[in-house]
Amino acid sequence: MNEDGQVSISRRGLVAAGLAVVTVGSMSVVWTLNAGAAENPADVTAVASASAEPSGAATDPSTAGADPSTTGAAPFTTVDADPAGPDPAEDASTPPARLPWGGRPVAVTRAEPGANSAKVAAEGADIAPADKSGATQAPPEFSPKGRNSRWSSVRSTRTSVVAPVPPPLTEPVPRAGSQVNFLYGVGSQNAETDGAYANFSIAKPKLASGDFHTLAELSVQSADGAQIVEVGWTVDRTVNGDSDPHIFVYHWVNRKETCYNACGFVQYSQTVKPGDTLPEGGNKRFGIQHYNDAWWVAYDTEWLGYFPDSLWNGQFTRSGQVQFFGEVASPSTQPCSHMGNGLASDNASAARVGSVAYINGPEVDLNVRAIGGVYSVNKLSARTFRYGGPGAC
Repeated sequence: MNEDGQVSISRRGLVAAGLAVVTVGSMSVVWTLNAGAAENPADVTAVASASAEPSGAATDPSTAGADPSTTGAAPFTTVDADPAGPDPAEDASTPPARLPWGGRPVAVTRAEPGANSAKVAAEGADIAPADKSGATQAPPEFSPKGRNSRWSSVRSTRTSVVAPVPPPLTEPVPRAGSQVNFLYGVGSQNAETDGAYANFSIAKPKLASGDFHTLAELSVQSADGAQIVEVGWTVDRTVNGDSDPHIFVYHWVNRKETCYNACGFVQYSQTVKPGDTLPEGGNKRFGIQHYNDAWWVAYDTEWLGYFPDSLWNGQFTRSGQVQFFGEVASPSTQPCSHMGNGLASDNASAARVGSVAYINGPEVDLNVRAIGGVYSVNKLSARTFRYGGPGAC
């Protein structure tokens, strides 16, 4: 949080305030997945990452335009970026000395507050505060909640705020309420780790009218999928107030939804916060690492903040599964929204998740698949794939 406790009063704040009036304490939706998995033949043409390696980081062959599985190089894996481990005098508010990919934290470059994603990219910046106040305090929580005041109360209603849902291993049990369909392009692995990271394409996909969101994310989960930490970018007009890509964090406790960008998330960075606008058209690293009794979230060259272990009563301290994916949430089974950058995965310019790596985990070997029959995936190597498409329209 900002040291001076600065509060943002902005368009996004007003959107959040409006949501508080019309949303509820728990979301009731039908999670319907069209589980006809499709997997395209592997395409060994690797696309060079546009993001530079931080000084002192481990060498990542993909940043030079090559993936190890296509060049014969050794697989790229990691160990704990801070081999000495936590200092006993430290607590959960102290991050690792190095980012998951090995570099020492450096403040990201900010565009002017309120800049859109095209302007952030044009200026060569890493983020822009989403509102013109430029506050570094995380915005209010956005997900469903009730409202109670001396004038009126809202206890049950429908909501258009839909949580990002990692693909389940089995078909979810339908629940009463408004239907929401989740469609995916995903790479996943059952992997016990202290965390994971990857390079993600940042895009500004078209979000069709009536659809909920289109996003890309990294999800670190318990083996049963009940406990989850997520980070990524999302285009969601209800959450963010515009059609630009914004960074988000989220977590689940015992399969229960929480809320975007809050609900126990502790802000650490003074320059980047959840909800900030990202540069479209580039590539950025996202990572999650367990350290010092907390799950730490990293973006680009900074530690963003953390979810303390106390949110899970100390029972979720290591992953059992890791997933990297694009997701579209829609009332329709044939949505018109773009996934990724709107290009099908067999296009060499399609959105890409690259150079996946684990922290104190096994060798990366992703299972890549599409779920829903509308979008596609294309595996490039054990740790890199393209995904996405223009939708069904």
